[in-house]
Amino acid sequence: MVEVDQLTKSYPDLQTGKFVALDHISFSVGEGEIFGLLGPNGAGKTTALRILSTVLKPTSGTASINGFDVTTHPYEVRHSIGFVSNNTAIYERMTAWEMVEYFGKLYGLEQERLEQRMETVFSQLQMNEIRDIAGARMSTGMQQKVNIARAIVHDPPVLVFDEASLGLDVLVARALLEIISKLRDEGKCIIFSTHIMREVERLCDRVGILHRGKMLAYGTLEELAEQEQESDFEELFFRMLKDSDAKREAAEGDKNVVKTVSLWGNA
Repeated sequence: MVEVDQLTKSYPDLQTGKFVALDHISFSVGEGEIFGLLGPNGAGKTTALRILSTVLKPTSGTASINGFDVTTHPYEVRHSIGFVSNNTAIYERMTAWEMVEYFGKLYGLEQERLEQRMETVFSQLQMNEIRDIAGARMSTGMQQKVNIARAIVHDPPVLVFDEASLGLDVLVARALLEIISKLRDEGKCIIFSTHIMREVERLCDRVGILHRGKMLAYGTLEELAEQEQESDFEELFFRMLKDSDAKREAAEGDKNVVKTVSLWGNA
């Protein structure tokens, strides 16, 4: 369903010459699986997800969604994916029903098919009581349900949740995780980006730990625990970040020593 191979994204940088946001990352996600993409702020998670959703183009490497390359077949990719984030805008004057219908039309669903899908989705997400509520009057939980509904109204095989629980209260966040779990049970291929370890432990079949654009680890929670000899996943996560930063600082120190020796040699 999702195949990412040596994906790289870099930008020009006035100080260093080049800033590497993603550095040759690879992973795959199958049908009926939740893949957790983990990392602190600035790790490169959002960059990776924007490439998968065709918002950005990679510098090198490849990525495909449902068999379609994100660079050469962006139209097909957009119809194969549903994207949910924590900051998607809500149209204040439109009702929940109108918003989901609008997005269904953008995806090209014919009216009869669209109405069938909307009835299914509103029942599935328990949204019938908010059909006629305008966006301006919605609670945060209602808004997030609308975000999910408009992401799945075209019944995409692949779903991306980018920090979707950020800012939600405990009850709403719990309901969101239950919805994601049910979508997985329906056979959806799901990428779940977060930095909340309890959500990862509850939901994810496999995880990838991303830090400073590099994939530090990739596998099931059990595989990573055995590999790192650490049963507490939160402790494992932070230790891997700390070790990565220590290696980076040591490498930069070695470069500075070499550079200094080189300068003295030319004196």
